[in-house]
Amino acid sequence: MNNPLHQLMHFMTERLWSLRLDQLRWWQAWPLAALRTVIVIGRDLADGQLNLRAMSLVYTTLLSLVPMLAVSFSVLKAFGVHNQIEPLMLELTAPLGPKSVEIVEYVIGFVENMKVGVLGAIGIGFLMYTAIALMQKIENALNYTWHVKRLRPLAQRFSNYLSVILVGPVLVFSALGVTASIMGTDLVVAMAQIEPFGTLIQFMTKLVPYVLVILAFSFIYAFIPNTRVHVSAALVGGLVAGILWQTSGWIFASFVVSSAKYTAIYSAFATLIMFMLWLYLTWLILLVGASIAFYFQFPNYLTLTRSELRLSGRLREHVAMHVMRLVGRSYYEDGPHWSAPRLAETIGLPMELIEPVLDMLEQEGLLVENCEEEPYYLPGRPLDTTPVQAVLLAVRRSGESKSFNLRRLPSEPAVEGVFGRLDSAATSSLEGLTLKSLSLGEIERVEGDATATQKDSGRG
Repeated sequence: MNNPLHQLMHFMTERLWSLRLDQLRWWQAWPLAALRTVIVIGRDLADGQLNLRAMSLVYTTLLSLVPMLAVSFSVLKAFGVHNQIEPLMLELTAPLGPKSVEIVEYVIGFVENMKVGVLGAIGIGFLMYTAIALMQKIENALNYTWHVKRLRPLAQRFSNYLSVILVGPVLVFSALGVTASIMGTDLVVAMAQIEPFGTLIQFMTKLVPYVLVILAFSFIYAFIPNTRVHVSAALVGGLVAGILWQTSGWIFASFVVSSAKYTAIYSAFATLIMFMLWLYLTWLILLVGASIAFYFQFPNYLTLTRSELRLSGRLREHVAMHVMRLVGRSYYEDGPHWSAPRLAETIGLPMELIEPVLDMLEQEGLLVENCEEEPYYLPGRPLDTTPVQAVLLAVRRSGESKSFNLRRLPSEPAVEGVFGRLDSAATSSLEGLTLKSLSLGEIERVEGDATATQKDSGRG
């Protein structure tokens, strides 16, 4: 162990993961948390799922880029700012060097040649479908990163995607226009002549593109996944992704400059290949930033080996009780509605752990999900007549069916006796307690209950 290399390996594989970061000061915990995140992100990249999803997004982008720009072009044309699309695309593809001009000219040429009157109803429908497909692909990739299995309802997805496609470009170019107007005012011009304000304004001018890129990444992380993402997590992921994107742009530009031999080998295909590589790198950075945001919000997932988090039977019962209490209290007190993402955020668990419990409660009819644009949960039974024990039975019966239930197991008197006693004790202990009393907090805590037992065993 005196060998520095052995000490380093021991720290990276054992010591780092056994430390309790919550017991350290912030200036000690943050570097260790960052190191854990880097190792886990490297593990995720080695697994290959992020790479495969980035490749899939590249393919979808090639198909939907022109339709997406055509839709945005038609909207921006109404505001008279459609001529700014080309400069923005040139800036985004700047790492491609001289090839960026060629690519942008081709794409803009395709967009300008698209005539809505010639396309017809079927062509316009295909145009919109192709543009929306990219947004759905992005949501699927981010949902995977955030361990979310539920998709938004079809109507909500359609409206959200159209909002991003139609309103998003207008907001982006409005922000750019406002920034340019502010920097061109007489006051700013006069202040630029005075030091140190001149140097500071020049620095802020160069900083604006970086800030816009970081905000764009943060916006995607905050609003695209079908779960509640903390603003702090989205900003951390956006900051890292923005820095990675700018840094990789410089590196990729150097690679393009020294890639003359690839042009000789691939001839006319070299430009397309470079463009696809840059798209792949951009999407990969976006997914890496999403992973960083996820691990920042849920540090429990920062483990050396990938392990799927699952709730024990006891934890599922506790989560089910918390869910029914929150939904019931909102029902009686006319409080805010509880959607799945909001329940996950309030209880402090990721969506993949909350969803199975919600499914259990829905299958037993204790909860129903309405059909609003943003669905939320309502009680499925009268709370004043539904016993609390129904929640426990919903969790215990989950997964049973007519073809596979207790009747399939051998009948053993000793085993049946144990569970008979357990059921009798639970029935007598919970007799008279309803979901209404649970919702309104009318159930008194009993000393020595399961929660106290759990805390005592944890201290032991």
